[in-house]
Amino acid sequence: MTPDEELMVIFGALHVIALALGVVLFMMFLRSDATSSWKPPEDDDGGGGGGNDRLPSTPKPKPTGGVPLPDADPARARLRGHGKLRDAHPRPLRREPHPQTPQRRPVRQV
Repeated sequence: MTPDEELMVIFGALHVIALALGVVLFMMFLRSDATSSWKPPEDDDGGGGGGNDRLPSTPKPKPTGGVPLPDADPARARLRGHGKLRDAHPRPLRREPHPQTPQRRPVRQV
């Protein structure tokens, strides 16, 4: 048997095993009971329903405000139109150029 044929046999066997397991699970699903046999206990009290025995005695206080969080600050610029972010802030002015000093003439030495 060539290696290619051997590989095909292995993959075929794996598929057959997986299909068999799927059929077994499907049969188990079909044979299971549709409803459970559990019934709630009959109480003569008629109280009905459970509850939490750890209820707080007083309601929680509502927040009264406080220091705003740092991420609550509004943004410096908002883009609501078709403009660009760079147009929202004017460019800083450039420094004035240094005053021009007259060029010194080289002194000729003899």
